[in-house]
Amino acid sequence: MRKILVIGVGGIGSYLVQYLDQVKLYDITIYDPDRIEKKNLPYQNFSDVGELKVLSLIKRYKSITRAHQFPVLTNNQIQGFDLVVCCVDNLDARRLLYRSEVPWLDLRAQGRNCVLISYEMENHEEVLQGEEGSFSCQGDWDGSNSGIHWMQVVAAGMGAQWIQRWFNDEDVCKFKVVNI
Repeated sequence: MRKILVIGVGGIGSYLVQYLDQVKLYDITIYDPDRIEKKNLPYQNFSDVGELKVLSLIKRYKSITRAHQFPVLTNNQIQGFDLVVCCVDNLDARRLLYRSEVPWLDLRAQGRNCVLISYEMENHEEVLQGEEGSFSCQGDWDGSNSGIHWMQVVAAGMGAQWIQRWFNDEDVCKFKVVNI
């Protein structure tokens, strides 16, 4: 069983876990401190308002063997996995991951675009530039269902495909941007 750590199970991570669970090849650990809010329901893979995201997912997917309701803050938390996947929009988590020695994949979405960045990309430190803070995968979403973007699902699908190919020792891209 291939051991994968997924950091963040919101817009991207909640779909990625579903896709990885379906193929039954992975032992998945998830980290996310957040609770499901009503505003998450239109664009995240949840329905249980008020419940911790990690608890909602561990009940649904058998491939998740460990679920931690706190953020990833230390190098020790990302050790012992075959692959670490970042699905959280937190610059500190990305810095920790990018500067580690573990194989990682970073999936991002915001509004009408999404990005896949792998540990194999040269000069990946450059993509850590930008504003501090946390940003929704919905970008400038006005909160209405008619304004929802679905690039988080595209990012999750690209990530799942990349993971399958990477574990099969097939060619994978190091960096990919999709704009709609």
